[in-house]
Amino acid sequence: MDFFDKLLPYLLSGISVGGQYALIAVGYTMVYGILRLINFAHGDVFMVAGLMMVYAVTWMPLWLAVPFVIVMTVVLGFVIERVAYKPLRSAPRMSVMISAIGVSYLLQNLALYVTGGLNKNYPTIPWISDTVSVFGATTKMVTLATPVLTLVLVVLLVLLINHTKIGMAMRAVAKDFETS
Repeated sequence: MDFFDKLLPYLLSGISVGGQYALIAVGYTMVYGILRLINFAHGDVFMVAGLMMVYAVTWMPLWLAVPFVIVMTVVLGFVIERVAYKPLRSAPRMSVMISAIGVSYLLQNLALYVTGGLNKNYPTIPWISDTVSVFGATTKMVTLATPVLTLVLVVLLVLLINHTKIGMAMRAVAKDFETS
């Protein structure tokens, strides 16, 4: 029983964090695989989305905050693409990489300015913060939900890429950028 009491929570927590890293890695892989661009700001966009969620759940209900933050993150992505990457489409690759590093620094410093350099914790979210028992070990519901959500999102992405016109266009660009 020692394993279940002491080590299982760490195992579940590691799988949960691994799911988050997997989603970030899928994003990096898609950007590099399609555009051949190392997007240094990718992790920073993830950070900004987290900070937006911290602030959004303080003034709106969770069921409204989640789609709001998703939409705002997509808008942020479009703004970054239009301002930092699109003007450099015909420029040398190094220019685009420097722009990506600049966007990364900008997002980091904006977050530093907004937070004052202090840690921000998520407010308690009703059912996701609840403690559950798994084989006698206690863990939070979010630890169990994250890997499941990761799998669902990856399966949806695979279906999107393999069975839609958008996915076919993405595969075409990845295969031959100039022709597509």
